Amino acid sequence: MVSVLFLIGLLAAVFVGFNIGGSSTGVAWGPSVGAKVINKTAAAALMTFFVFFGGWTVGRNVIDTLGSEIVPETAFSIEASIVVLSFIGLGMLFANIYGVPVSTSMTAVGAIAGLGLATNSLNWAVMGEIVVWWIIAPIIGFWCGAVIGRYLYPHLDRLFAIQQTEGPLITYDSSGMVPRPVLGPGTTPRELVSTTLVFLIACYMSFSAGASNIANAVAPLVGGDLLGPDWAVGLGTIAIGIGAFTIARRTMESVGNGLTDLPLMAATIVMVVAATITTVASWLGIPISLALSTVMTIVGLGWGRATRTTTVPDLARGEIEGSVSVNAVTVETDKEVPEIGEESAEDLQDAGELFDPSAVVRFVSFWIIGPSVATGLSYLSFVVLPIT
Repeated sequence: MVSVLFLIGLLAAVFVGFNIGGSSTGVAWGPSVGAKVINKTAAAALMTFFVFFGGWTVGRNVIDTLGSEIVPETAFSIEASIVVLSFIGLGMLFANIYGVPVSTSMTAVGAIAGLGLATNSLNWAVMGEIVVWWIIAPIIGFWCGAVIGRYLYPHLDRLFAIQQTEGPLITYDSSGMVPRPVLGPGTTPRELVSTTLVFLIACYMSFSAGASNIANAVAPLVGGDLLGPDWAVGLGTIAIGIGAFTIARRTMESVGNGLTDLPLMAATIVMVVAATITTVASWLGIPISLALSTVMTIVGLGWGRATRTTTVPDLARGEIEGSVSVNAVTVETDKEVPEIGEESAEDLQDAGELFDPSAVVRFVSFWIIGPSVATGLSYLSFVVLPIT
């Protein structure tokens, strides 16, 4: 009987990891796919590799938090682990069906918190610390994006932004004995360097996703001493990889095109800020939402760019020229950058929308609904069913 339950526990962990792959791959690689830096299949392969790297290193700290600090290890019987993992996976599957990147970490913490509430074993101090980070992280992401968008982005765009050319970035010259890589038709050295940088930063974001999210699939099994940390990281990586190659395609499309139409410069800024917030929190052992930091950085970047039409004193008095629209990141700055307050709203109105406000509302709604449902159902299950 124990062996059957153990198999069910493993399947539940794979189910969660599968859905993590669907959600987190979209967040990590959606901007790059939307900017046409890489295709979805290559993104899934790289996601799998760097998830393993992040989970094997920094992710162990998050496994400890979810597996032994929110509730004691003794709370994770094999039955309890199965129930917790089931609610995490179901909450995420529901969101993936609708093509939005759910907050994996918040859903996992909610399901474990439901177990703690039902058994009166919840560590409120640890929960308080986690919730504080949940509040701080999107605020940091928004204001980092806003400051960069308002004060730095036009200068960065003027100095470093590129026009992507049609056709392959690199081709191979077969005229010699050994084929050698050469720049593709129309590709400039600047385009090659900038595209390579965006690619490397996306890999960094995948690393941060593994550091934060791999624990969500395996921590209950590790906490209940049902699986060792090394085997757990391997299992989680395989499951996330399956999700990355399958259901993540829709989520990458949602983030890359449904939320925003990002140029390379904006995609680079968003990935650096969100991945750094997530990696630092994971190093501290805090389960945190990569999705939330990413989207709020996008919103902050657009808001900061749009408010360049108004000086700080005018903003404080509520005097804003025209209707400030958060749609300005795709503007190409090929001339001298105007001073803040001198840039007109007409300069920004033809940029194309940075993000779809209805999509942002939909994303945030799922971040609230997912963990709330997981907490409530987990609590009711442990109260009603004789499994604790």
